[in-house]
Amino acid sequence: MKKIKIKINGQEVVCPSEDNIWQAAKGAGIIIPGLCGHPDFTHKANCRICVVEVKGCDKLITSCSTKVSAGMEIITDSDRIKKARNLNIELLFAEHIEKCATCIWRVNCKLLDLADKYKIHITAFKDRKGDRRTYKFANAVEIDGTQCIDCRNCIDACSKMQKIDYLEIKGKGIDQEIVPIKNKNKDCIYCGQCAVHCPVGSAQEQSGWDMVEKVIKNKKSFINFSGRIIVAQLSPVVGVSLAEEFGLECGQDTTGQIITGLRELGFDYVYNASINNDIASLLEAKELLNNIKKRYAKPLLTASCPAWVKYVEFYYPKFAANLSKVKSPQIIGGLAIKNYLAKKLNINSKNIVVVTIAPCTAQKYEASRKDLKVKNQWPVDYVITTRELAWLFKKNKIDFPKLKESQADKLINNAGGVNIIYEATGGISVAAINAIAYLSRSKKNAILTEEIKNLTGLSGFKSANIKIAGKNVKVGVVNGIGNIDDILRDLGNYDYIEVRACPAGCVGGGGQPITTTPLSRKIRTLSLHKISKKNRINKFKNTKEILNWLKKQDAIDEQEFYIKK
Repeated sequence: MKKIKIKINGQEVVCPSEDNIWQAAKGAGIIIPGLCGHPDFTHKANCRICVVEVKGCDKLITSCSTKVSAGMEIITDSDRIKKARNLNIELLFAEHIEKCATCIWRVNCKLLDLADKYKIHITAFKDRKGDRRTYKFANAVEIDGTQCIDCRNCIDACSKMQKIDYLEIKGKGIDQEIVPIKNKNKDCIYCGQCAVHCPVGSAQEQSGWDMVEKVIKNKKSFINFSGRIIVAQLSPVVGVSLAEEFGLECGQDTTGQIITGLRELGFDYVYNASINNDIASLLEAKELLNNIKKRYAKPLLTASCPAWVKYVEFYYPKFAANLSKVKSPQIIGGLAIKNYLAKKLNINSKNIVVVTIAPCTAQKYEASRKDLKVKNQWPVDYVITTRELAWLFKKNKIDFPKLKESQADKLINNAGGVNIIYEATGGISVAAINAIAYLSRSKKNAILTEEIKNLTGLSGFKSANIKIAGKNVKVGVVNGIGNIDDILRDLGNYDYIEVRACPAGCVGGGGQPITTTPLSRKIRTLSLHKISKKNRINKFKNTKEILNWLKKQDAIDEQEFYIKK
């Protein structure tokens, strides 16, 4: 790439000719503030906080949308710039009604940080959006129009990244508003990408942390709640993501500290959700083997991602019959935990509260699906995201970085879960194929071919031909729902297709830290793979023992882990 010379604040800077001014300044260690930009999207220059002066140009220009040119001379901090920047921040606050007391963005809010840094009077202008609506999508995601600053990141996420096109702009100028489209052929899939790309909390998950906190406080305070057992099932992805919320290194594994923190909050048991992934993988492997041997209609579609399931059910109901009948890991986990603890502690399973802690907003919707209730009970009672967990720790003044590590509780036979990469893109396929190797008594080395490894990359679509049960099986992996169209036209040529709605899988989920970028998704994925290498030995034997124990104790039949259709 061609390099050019420019000057920023009198300092000579050498940068790529393709850079914009903001990128060139960042590369030189010069920070230009901004709010609306996100590396997943092209710059829209909507917030106008990143304005700079360029020699020869009378007007202030936005650094995020202006490419550098050889010899360009740029000023980033003149009095004129500061005055304009302050005014623009004040105007943004006129669009954003502060609801800071209950906003989980509060402790990481870029808008509040800017107000503090530039000593802004956040009430300098009258609120212009006090009468805007809040749009709720199932019980998963919401968009609060009174907090929107018109950056349009949510529209880019929904339309350009996910290609769902469910959001649109209504009105013009100061009257414009982000609203769900009035088209009966469009619906939200609850992926939450609008939320993870929103810089100010206008789009965010529907709150679950407050209900969880209430259950914990009631258990501690009232006698009639003393018989309740509160259990957390913790996604491995949260373990490599939460660090970012506390200023720690991206991808750092803080699982042990999270477990300690959850017990400090008041959880009685904490289980690693990778156990759920193990059970789901083993059952799905059986299903795939059965499909291959009996030549059922191709392909078998994974059903672990609730946003993908919603997508199929709404947009392509003709493929619903192809979805795996195995329930998702979070539902399997809720069922296993409630039935196991009910037998172990000799209590009614109704007194066991299961809380999923996940990077996903769509799991909130999934946990509330009435068709997943078993014996009139919810397998999972509450779902909170990575962001909500961080907020609970901060709200309760738990000094997370200083927490010591502790171990998760074990199900039955000390099984701790081996499918660490399950929630990363390609992880479902690798787990299912490993499980097939176990079921067919193959040596693990026989299945970890280069073809299998190719399924776990971060490209939008991957495929491999794998020999299973003496037959060549074509496997496809879709990384992000925005990459689904091409394979939908070619479904009949595949035997097994994995789909994760969010980019990079759950590591890029809608409930993840708002620091989520392509780089952070990559680092989190690499971290999961690094942890997974410590579990090279195939331990599906433990998983089978869990299923056998539950059946032997008459706790739950294996069939309850399948969707009845």
